[in-house]
Amino acid sequence: MLLLAAPAQRRYASAMSFNKFPPKPKYDPDTGPVYLYGLHTVRAALDNRNRIKKVLLATPNALMRLKETGEIGKVAVKETTPRELDKLLGDDAVHQGAALEVDPVSRFGLDDIKPLRLVVVLDQITDPHNVGAILRTACAFGADAVITTARHSPRETGVMAKSASGALDLVPMIEVRNLGDALEKLKARGMLVLGFDSESEHQLKPRTGDQALAIVMGAEGKGLRQRTRELCDEMVKLDMPGPIKSLNVSNAAAIALFAATAGRS
Repeated sequence: MLLLAAPAQRRYASAMSFNKFPPKPKYDPDTGPVYLYGLHTVRAALDNRNRIKKVLLATPNALMRLKETGEIGKVAVKETTPRELDKLLGDDAVHQGAALEVDPVSRFGLDDIKPLRLVVVLDQITDPHNVGAILRTACAFGADAVITTARHSPRETGVMAKSASGALDLVPMIEVRNLGDALEKLKARGMLVLGFDSESEHQLKPRTGDQALAIVMGAEGKGLRQRTRELCDEMVKLDMPGPIKSLNVSNAAAIALFAATAGRS
């Protein structure tokens, strides 16, 4: 048995406590202020004229890099250090020396965005990493909007914004109370609604022409709800010849968007 002198015991206990219980963020991202962090994310938010910005926390180096890529505007700037940002945001936040306190981005209704030629519909996807990654992919493929439900969808957080890499301020998010009613409206506007299910008998085929498309993705594990499935014009699966037949929903959304639009001019 290892015996330590009293001072050594205190030092050992202190080190164990520090390693086992790292400092928690000063705020709760699910209930507290909205902090967007990372240079790309902060830059996109600063460029969004519709975004309400409260205060920019930045190291001198990060502030210089942000000014090299555009205007800072009238937002208040507070100089900080990487250590202070770690304490505020948590050790896992890759902030690159910059964090912007903002109001959540404005959510739109179905009638606010016209035309709708390509949309991604999320059926109760709650993981902010996945929603952020899907926003990024939707932006890359030129989607007009991402549709989420008012309930069972994540609050805007720095995690979501970081995963979206700026797309949160580039792609409108439409929030609906009833997803079934929203799908009916999309169909009435001439959109073909494609639901994705790895167990479907039909494989997704590239769509030619210019018919408007709605790509509907469900939560991992649960998939699409029954009512959502019934309202889809087609239920399809991705053609995956390998032994793994299911993907992370954000990866599946990227492949679905590519495959569904590959035949378009």
